[in-house]
Amino acid sequence: MPDPVDAVEMRTALAGLRRASGLPVAFGGLLSDARHARIAELDGARTGALRGLVISAGSGLGGKAIALARPCAVTDYPTSRHISHEYDTAVAAEGLRSVVAVPVVVRRTVRGVLYGALRTPVSLGDRTFDAAVAAARDVEQALAGRDEVRELLALTREQAAAGPGTAPGAWEDVREAHRELRALEPRVADPALRDELLAICGRLASASGARATPAAAMEVRLAPREVDVVACVAAGATNAAAARQLGLRPETVKGYLRSAMRKLGAHTRLEAVVAARRAGLLP
Repeated sequence: MPDPVDAVEMRTALAGLRRASGLPVAFGGLLSDARHARIAELDGARTGALRGLVISAGSGLGGKAIALARPCAVTDYPTSRHISHEYDTAVAAEGLRSVVAVPVVVRRTVRGVLYGALRTPVSLGDRTFDAAVAAARDVEQALAGRDEVRELLALTREQAAAGPGTAPGAWEDVREAHRELRALEPRVADPALRDELLAICGRLASASGARATPAAAMEVRLAPREVDVVACVAAGATNAAAARQLGLRPETVKGYLRSAMRKLGAHTRLEAVVAARRAGLLP
């Protein structure tokens, strides 16, 4: 079943789609299984006819987008010969004519579908397509991030359970203390106190008994804020949550994370955390 928290990302993306494209209606939902999506989020709708509609892969415009895993559009939904018409009653109740549907694809798996629509039969331009695709990409990134957070949490639990001579609960406390201290460091004005705080963070990072060799430590040089961001990611924070914790803009957090991943030779958030621990940068 779709995660209720993930649905928030769809809601935000739909509002963004309307702002960017000027379309009067946007709606969508996540897949409940491999072949069915439920329309749960509406933005600009006049009726509730579309809410709760279950879209099957291959059926209607959205089902076609799900089945093909690519954007699809029609200029006049009721008369289109390129789609099946199982959902005409709900579409007619909302008065929709020109519609675009974009699948949300994460790791080559369709996870949802997002629609934008007009109540007049006109051809949709590039601006509309670009806005719809961008909105779907936003949902994809959010879902991929949540997937990695869940993987990180699972990894953290495993590592905590295997920590050398440290009870799992206490091991989590060590990591949380490290993250909180790193977040506090920019607020410390006294240089001596800041150096002491960073030294404590260093001891906490090495307390895991991580198999970091001197060569590995020399090879990886992260800026303090890059370490802060990776520490937040290791604790399961999304980019938005890390931004709140560190007092940064989400775009700034993304930049630090990209830089850290490049230096660590990581392609995902999970790989970045694992590499940082191996280098002795995180507990």
